[in-house]
Amino acid sequence: MRIIAGDWRGRKLVAPPGDLTRPTADRTRETLFNMLGSRVGSFDGLSVVDLFAGSGALGLEALSRGAASCLFVEQDARAVEDIRKNIETLDARARSVVQQGSVLSLSPAKTAHDVIFLDPPYDTGAGHVALDRLARLGWIGPATWVALETGAKEEGALRAFDIVAERKTGKAKITLLRLAA
Repeated sequence: MRIIAGDWRGRKLVAPPGDLTRPTADRTRETLFNMLGSRVGSFDGLSVVDLFAGSGALGLEALSRGAASCLFVEQDARAVEDIRKNIETLDARARSVVQQGSVLSLSPAKTAHDVIFLDPPYDTGAGHVALDRLARLGWIGPATWVALETGAKEEGALRAFDIVAERKTGKAKITLLRLAA
C-alpha cells in the first residue's frame, strides 16, 4: 500500500496483518480522492478526520496533498501502532493527532471539520450510526465533506444528509455526503 499523490507520492505504508482491519485498496482510494478533488479543489490548509482509521491511509493521503491537520481515530491497538509508525515514517507528527478508542465515544467537537473520512467495517451499519452521532456533536458543519466507504451492497438510512455522489469500486461503495440544507 502506497501514498497515491502529493508530497509523499509513492511512499509505502504499513498496515496491520490479519482480518481486523481492511485497508482501503489503492484503486478505491484513488477513486475517492478524484471524487473529492473535483469538489473540494485543493486540500491545502484543510482540517481532516480519519475515522475507523486502520492504517491511516486516507488521512495520510490527505496530508500528502496539503491538508493542515488530521485526527486519526482507531479502536484497535495494533492498528494505532501502525498509524503511528506511518506518521513517523512520513515525518507528519506536527500535523497529526492519533486517538485510540471508539468513534462512538468521541466528545462534542470544538469546531466542524472540512473533510471527514469514515471507513467502518463493511455491512455493520457502523458508519451510519457514527454519522448521526457526529452531526449531533458538531463534527460536521454545512461546509463539511463526508466520505463514507461501505460494502458495495450496504444500504442504510442517512437522515440529515444529502448524497452528493456515489460510486462502486469492487467490493466497496464510496458515498460523498453533505448535511441536508
